[in-house]
Amino acid sequence: MRTVKTATLALTTVAALLTTAGAAAADTVPSPGTTPTGDGAKALCKRVPKIEQRLERVLDRLGGDATRPGSISRLEKRVENAKKAGHTEIETYLTNKLTFRRSLVPTLEQRQTDLASVKTWCEANADGTTNGTTNGTTK
Repeated sequence: MRTVKTATLALTTVAALLTTAGAAAADTVPSPGTTPTGDGAKALCKRVPKIEQRLERVLDRLGGDATRPGSISRLEKRVENAKKAGHTEIETYLTNKLTFRRSLVPTLEQRQTDLASVKTWCEANADGTTNGTTNGTTK
């Protein structure tokens, strides 16, 4: 009997805590249909180094040799192997995947160029805290 009471009390406590935490979290999330009040410059400036690293890592992987998983060369080799084996469905699937992967390279290179401009802007504007904005809101 005591175990049942203890379990019931524990579950009630957990439910109360989750309800309170859920209400607190709901206060910080913008409601649907609201529009942003700023451009998020400060947050973007803060993330620039990580974005640079991620872009570099992905481009290195895509440009790797046939031994590197995720590389274009490796996928080309898989397409070639499927063609030799006569697996036309597999070849078609991998060819479409290869086409998409090749299209990623210029897109990611463009993002690197754009990010370099953002980095320059961030350095000139105190990481997004000057030039008329503070924490994403207009002064």
